[in-house]
Amino acid sequence: MTSDTATKMDKIVSLAKRRGFVYQGSEIYGGFAGTYDLGPHGVALRRNIVDAWTCAMQEHESMAFLDSSIFTAPEVWEASGHVSGFNDPLVVCHSCHSRLRADHLLESIHVQADEKMSETALNDLFDAHRKKLACPACGEKNFGKVVQKNLLATSTLGSFGEEDKKIYLRGETAQGIFINFKNVLDSGSYSIPFGIAQIGKVFRNEISPRQFLFRKREFEQMEMQYFVHPKKAHKAYEEWRKERMIYYEKIGIVKENLRWKQHEHLVFYARDAWDIQYKYPFGWDELEGVHNRGDYDLTQHQKFSGVDFSVTDEETKERYIPNVVETSAGLDRTMLAVLSEAYDEDEMNGEKRVVMRFTPRMAPIKVAVFPLLRNKPELVKKARKVYKSLRKKIPAVAWDDNGNIGKRYRRQDEIGTPYCITVDFQTLEDNTVTVRDRDTGKQERVSVKGLARVLQKKI
Repeated sequence: MTSDTATKMDKIVSLAKRRGFVYQGSEIYGGFAGTYDLGPHGVALRRNIVDAWTCAMQEHESMAFLDSSIFTAPEVWEASGHVSGFNDPLVVCHSCHSRLRADHLLESIHVQADEKMSETALNDLFDAHRKKLACPACGEKNFGKVVQKNLLATSTLGSFGEEDKKIYLRGETAQGIFINFKNVLDSGSYSIPFGIAQIGKVFRNEISPRQFLFRKREFEQMEMQYFVHPKKAHKAYEEWRKERMIYYEKIGIVKENLRWKQHEHLVFYARDAWDIQYKYPFGWDELEGVHNRGDYDLTQHQKFSGVDFSVTDEETKERYIPNVVETSAGLDRTMLAVLSEAYDEDEMNGEKRVVMRFTPRMAPIKVAVFPLLRNKPELVKKARKVYKSLRKKIPAVAWDDNGNIGKRYRRQDEIGTPYCITVDFQTLEDNTVTVRDRDTGKQERVSVKGLARVLQKKI
C-alpha cells in the first residue's frame, strides 16, 4: 500500500467516525479487532444499499426472499464441507506473537498459494521463501509452522448434559438457502427456474482482520442462489454476470473502478467463478462473487439429510437436481466501496473542503433544512414548518441549526447531503428559500409551495 492510498484510507476511516458512519467495535474498552458499529449515517447508508440490492432482485418475477437462522444444526456445515475444508493458513510470529495469514505474507513477495494446498504443501512453500518474509508488525523473520485454521466461529447453545454441544455460527448465508430450497419450492409459489435471496449476518474466525470494513469477523452478506435446469445453467450464469456489473454502476460506482477477475483455482465442485473487483484505496480486490456451483450443494444436503432435492421437468418428466448460479456480495465491502467512491477533496469559495459525492439514492440524508440564525424565533418557526412539510414527501430530511451557516454547509458536505435549504429573512417576505447544491455550491431561490416538487425532481 502506497503512502497516498494509505492516506486516503486513513481519511475515510477518520471521516466515518467523525460524521457518524462507522465506529470501532468496543472502542471505549480499547477496541475489538475485526468488529465495527454503524453510527446513525452508517445505518442510513446500509439501508440505502440494502434497498438498492433488494430492488435489483425484485426485478425478477421468480425471486423468493428468505431470512434463515444464524444458528443451524452442525450437520449443515459438515454436509457443505465447511467443517473439513473451510480453512485459512495461520502462522505466528514468535518475536511479537502476531497471528498472520501465511498466504498474505507470500502474496507480499508475489508468491501465490493455491487454496487447495495441503498443510504440508503450504509449509514447503512457506519454507522455500522464509528468508524473504518479514512480520509486518515487528519486521522480524521469526515464524513458526503454518497451521490450517478453520474459519467457522463456534458457540454453545443450551445445556446438553455434562458437556455443551459445540455448534457453528453460520459462515455464509448460502447454506440457509440450500436447506430451505424444498420448503420454498413446496410452497407452490415458485417453479424452476427461480431464485432465493437473503441478507444476513455471518461470522468467521478471521486470522488477521484488516482494511477497515473489508475483512471483518462479523459481517453481512447479500446472497442469491438461482436454481435452474443443468442444460440452462451456463446461459443463466452469463446473464447474471452481466446484470450484476450493471447494478454497481446504478449505485454510483464508475466503470473505471470495476473489473472482472476469473478464479485461477476453482474449488472442485465449481463450473466457473468470477469476481467483480473494485479499486479500493489499497488496490483491486473482491466486491462480489458470481459462481456457477453446479448441483454440489443440493446433492450434498440430499446425501447427508436423506431428503430428496430432485425435481421433475413437467414436459419431459425428467428427474434432476437443479444447478445453482450464485451471486454473493458483501454488504460491508459495498459500503466501503461506496464510501471510497464518494470521498473527494476540493476547494470552494477559496476554502478547502472534504465532500462525499454520494448519488442521491445512496446519500444518508437527501435534504438538510437550516434557519439562517438559530436565535431568531421567526426564522426558526418558519424553517421548522418547511422541515416538517418536506419530511412528509421526501425521505431522509434533516434539521441542522448547529453553528454558523458555513459550518453547516461543510458538515453536510462531509455527510454527503445533496441539497441544503436555508430559510432567511427574504423567506419571511416572499416565501422563497435558498436551495444549495452540494457539488457545485450553486444556490437558487425556490418558492416554498413548489419546493418539494423541485427537490423530488433533483433527487
